[in-house]
Amino acid sequence: MFLWIKAFHIIFMVCWFAGIFYLPRLFVNHAMSEDEATRQHLTLMEGKLYRFITPFAFLTVGLGLWLMSLNWPYYQTAAWLHLKIALVVLLCIYHYLCGRIVKQFKEDQNRRSHLYFRFFNEVPVLILFAVVILAIVKPF
Repeated sequence: MFLWIKAFHIIFMVCWFAGIFYLPRLFVNHAMSEDEATRQHLTLMEGKLYRFITPFAFLTVGLGLWLMSLNWPYYQTAAWLHLKIALVVLLCIYHYLCGRIVKQFKEDQNRRSHLYFRFFNEVPVLILFAVVILAIVKPF
């Protein structure tokens, strides 16, 4: 059972990250766009993508908690896991901020440039690198 839970945890994590990588790229294009029809289309895409990836976030976190519960005495003292959890919390905050940005674009309230979103887009990449290294290498 453990391996099935772990497999689905990884599958949902990959799905979540696929969306969380693409959504800020839409923000970059949206911030650069001067064409109203293009902006409307990007608004639609952003909203649909955000609604699509949000369940993956919940499933990833939920399955991760389930995995931890199966061997709590070990995970309770695993420093690498504590850092990984902190990074997942940061990713959840990032996900929430993406939802706020989707809403700002929908309401034509965005005031940030495409350059801001190019840097904003790098945050989940750094989190992914750190989380994978922590989960595989367990450096602490």
